[in-house]
Order: sequence, then structure tokens, then C-alpha cells
Amino acid sequence: MAKETRTVEALSIWEDARSMIRKAQAEGIETVWDRLEEQTPHCKFCELGTTCRNCTMGPCRISPKKGGKMQRGVCGADADVVVARNFGRFIAGGAAGHSDHGRDLIEVLECVVKGETSHYGIRDAAKLVRIAAELGVETKDRPVLAIAGDVVEILYGDFGSRRQEVSFLGRAPEKRREIWRTLGMTPRGVDREIAEMMHRTHMGCDNDATSTLIHAARTALADGWAGSMIGTELSDIIFGTPTPSRSTANLGVLKKDQVNILVHGHNPVVSEMILAAARTPELVARAKAHGASGINVGGLCCTGNELLMRQGIPMAGNHLMTELSIVTGAVEAVVVDYQCIMPSMVQISGCYHTRFITTSGKARFTGATHFDIHPKNAFEEACKIVTLAVDAFLERDASRVEIPDSPVPIMTGFSNESILAALGGSIDPLVEAMAQGQVRGVVGIVGCNNPKFTQDSMNVGLAKALLKKDILVLVTGCVTTAAGKAGLLVPEGIDMAGPGLKAVCGSLGIPPVLHMGSCVDNARILQLCALLAGALGADISDLPVAASSPEWYSEKAAAIGLYAVASGIETHLGHPPNILGSETVTQLATEGLESLVGARFIIEADPEKSAELLDKRITAKRIGLGWPA
Repeated sequence: MAKETRTVEALSIWEDARSMIRKAQAEGIETVWDRLEEQTPHCKFCELGTTCRNCTMGPCRISPKKGGKMQRGVCGADADVVVARNFGRFIAGGAAGHSDHGRDLIEVLECVVKGETSHYGIRDAAKLVRIAAELGVETKDRPVLAIAGDVVEILYGDFGSRRQEVSFLGRAPEKRREIWRTLGMTPRGVDREIAEMMHRTHMGCDNDATSTLIHAARTALADGWAGSMIGTELSDIIFGTPTPSRSTANLGVLKKDQVNILVHGHNPVVSEMILAAARTPELVARAKAHGASGINVGGLCCTGNELLMRQGIPMAGNHLMTELSIVTGAVEAVVVDYQCIMPSMVQISGCYHTRFITTSGKARFTGATHFDIHPKNAFEEACKIVTLAVDAFLERDASRVEIPDSPVPIMTGFSNESILAALGGSIDPLVEAMAQGQVRGVVGIVGCNNPKFTQDSMNVGLAKALLKKDILVLVTGCVTTAAGKAGLLVPEGIDMAGPGLKAVCGSLGIPPVLHMGSCVDNARILQLCALLAGALGADISDLPVAASSPEWYSEKAAAIGLYAVASGIETHLGHPPNILGSETVTQLATEGLESLVGARFIIEADPEKSAELLDKRITAKRIGLGWPA
């Protein structure tokens, strides 16, 4: 029986995406949706999480029952153990990704302290001093670089094995920290928890599903309250803390008459230098000598979010727009660092004049042009990359250029510092607005696109449904571009909000959906929840807050979801992780965690139904605080 092919309209809600999908089809270029169709139907054992290849006695596939009895792997592991092992390793992979990002920022700050780079510096010294004091560093009458050196040593220690808990855990309410201590969830060190997760899931180690999942939560918490939080705070210190500003989004940000360079990945260390190089008079003059009117730098995914938040560069698209951006025929270079980069982009770049350039030893791509960038040579190498892009403009085939749509306006830059500044320096006005019911609750919608869903249908649908209920929405990562294209990241978007939220946002001149950064910046949402809990003398699980990743796909998204739940934040997913092969693991995730950590996972694919479930949680928490429902 032939497989049913989805229409272009079923692949994305955006016309800029649809037009590029049609162009790719016409030009015989394979995209992510084509490859998904080729891969279906998927292996049911893999979907259920009941395959195991952790040793060579297998690989094993576990059926819940075979011949009337529970089937086990060669070693004797049942479905509960196998599913828990696989999920634990999945979480370890996600925690490693975001946390290694944080480590890279420590290394950059260390180079600044040692005077080994002139390309990076400390743009927010006040934040450095504030963070240092929080970490117990003496700051009075000391040089900034000396203070920074002490911060570097403390934060490096958060990756090791000699701490009882990571440094930023002091931000969490004491009630929450006591829960972690009681359950054995207190994160001690990023690398320690990841290594222990790999050890526990080796054959012959942890063979109790609940025990494995408790440590999975601990590993995720090490990411949220250490690795990711370090990445966010040090990015602010090195590159500047975001403040509200205006920019634009969608494929219309590409320019027909300019050299277009797209930065893609997650770490601003490289992309900041690409932007700086693209602004040099020499390279702008070179571009004009080649017939271009200038150099245009745009963003994809989270590296784009980083530059958007701090530098205001436009966003070309999110995860499922990355291939399609090249299909425009207008991109001279895609410069990547790491994470969420499809290897297919190398092949698609080869169909055009586009240069696909890698910059990290952790993320090499066969067929790409590689530049080994580190803090000591970053600007010089960035200039070489931009030169390569400028010269590629001479090879552009104008007959193949198609830039759809006009860019839409967005407003960005809502760090916790800028939110507090808008509130007059205190969290109290937000607490008061929540207590009165003008803002009934707060939901963070974060994460990815997944080609299994109609692109951004869940992300946008859920955001709009929540706004109608007077629920403030915070976004990070790939949801940012979706919310922006839907008109939710501008103050005029308050017309889509309920009356209470509309009044609050209107009085502050802010959008009803606040962009808080890249996906590593979910740590900002954790900290905001901790501030709200502190103001109320409550635990995070007592707050009318929730989280969602409607179209998630990656290990990192699973780690984010688990550290949110373990922190007491009820978390919605549009589809489940690969755990349904174990009733024990599924029950713990969707019900049992509530009694342990005060939150759980909700699985629902319909955005309206998802909003109702999240609103039910928010209503219950409002009543618990003595506030009107």
C-alpha cells in the first residue's frame, strides 16, 4: 500500500516556508520532510524505548509480553529497566550539550582574565560584580579582572566532582532544595552527574527504573542550575545583558542586493566575531566592489537568538527553516558552531553558490569548509570567513534567487534584568498583577520544531490560546521566530490577549509574549520563577506557572523538560519521549513525579486542549495561594 504524502500546506503554517518547499521540489532538492517520509514507518521498539544495545550480548528488543510471560533482554533486564536506561542516557546527552556550551563561556572569560585575547572583554562589569558577590567572591576595591578570575575558578568547579552542590543552587527556594536533598537529586557537578548516568546505565549497574530516573532528574538539574545558567550569565557578562530592542524576522530579512551571511548553532562566541568582521569598513568596501550594497548578517536558531537579543540582528528562521534559507538562492555563507545543525545543509549548499562553514572541533561536517576558531584567533578567522562569503557573491545566480515575504517586526531583549527594570526594579508589581488576576499565570514555551508536526502550528496555537486566558507567555529558542512571525513579539500583539494581560502589557509598552533568549537561556525562566517564589515565601511548585515544548525533538529539550519538572514546574510536551514501552516509567513521568517533586509531564498534541490543561494547573495554584481563580 502506497504511503500517503502530505501536502505542502500540511508541512508548515508559514507561506515563506511553503514557497521554499515548492522551490526545493521543483529544483529536485531533498528536504527534512522528504527524508522523514522515507524513514516511515518508524521502528515500534525504538518508539517505545524498548531496544537496548548497551552491550554486545544483544542488541535486544523487549516486548511487554511474549508467549504469555514478560520478555527480558539477554542480561535479564525487563522493559522498565531498558526504557529507564535509554531515557537516562538521552537526558545525559542533552545535559552535556547545553552544559558544554556553558564551559566554553568559562574558557572565553578565562582567556580575557589572562590577557590572551583582545577580541573579547567584559561588557557588563556590574553584572560580573553582582554574580561574584552572589558566589561569595570578595569584590570591594578589587580590579574587575581579579574578580573575574575568582568567578572562573568557582564555575569551573561546578563541572567537577568535589562539590556537595553546584554554586547557583542558592537561587532556588530552600523548600525546593530540601526536596532535592531528601530525594537524592541535589546536583553536585555537571560532569559528575553525566558520568554517573553513563555508569548507572552500563550493564550490571542500576537495574531499578525509579532509581535511574531519580538520577536522570539530578543530571538534568545540573544542566539547568549550573551548565545552562553559567552559559547565560557569562554570555551576559562577556557580550552584554540584553535590553529591549526592535528587529525583524522571516526569510524576508535576506537582501537581494547584499551579501547574506547566516549564523547558525548555539554559541555566540563565533557569531559575535562574524558580525564584528562583517561591519569592518574594509570588508564592506570589498562587498561593494563586487556589486553588493553591503553585508547582511542574519540568524538561524539559537545563535541567531543570541545575536538578536544583544545586537538586534534579524532572524531568518528556526530549525525547520534552516535548509529552506539556502533554497532562496540568496545566501552566500552559512557559518555554524554546534547543535541542531542538519548535516543535509552541506549537500543543499552544494546545490547553490553557498559556502557552508564550520568553526568548532566538536562539530565537524564532511564536505564543509572548516576554520578552527578559538578566543585567541577569533576575529582574524572571522574576517577570513566573511571574505569567503563576500567573494561568493560573484557566483550568485540571480535567476535562482527567490526571497519570499517581507520581514515582520519583532521586539526582543527581555532578560530578567530588563524585566525588573520595566517593573521599577522589583518583582513585586508582577506579583501584585498576578494576585489581582490581571496576569493569571506565566507559561514558558520553549524549544524546537519537529517535522512530524505542521511547522509551528503547536507553538503558535498554544501561545495564542494561553494569551486569551490572560496568561503571560515567555519564549526562547526556535519558538521565538514562530511567535514573531505570528505578530506576538510586538506591543501591538496585545490585541490577541485577554483584557487583564492586555492592560498590564499596554501600560508597560511590552508584547504579550516576551522573548528571553536562546534555549540555553531557559535558565532565565528558572531564575524568574525563583524570584517569584522568593517574593511569596513559597516553593516554585506553589506558583501559577508552567512550561511547554510543543514541537520538541532533541535530547536537550528532554533535559530542559526534566529540570523544569524537577524544579516544580509542570511541563507540557506535544508528544512523549520514547518511554511508552514501560508502564512504570510512563506512570512516574505523567503522575508519580507530582508526589515527589510537585510537578509532572503532560502529553497532548492539540494546542487548545494543551492550553486548557495548563490553565487548570494555573487555576489550582492560584487557589492554593488564596488568589481568585
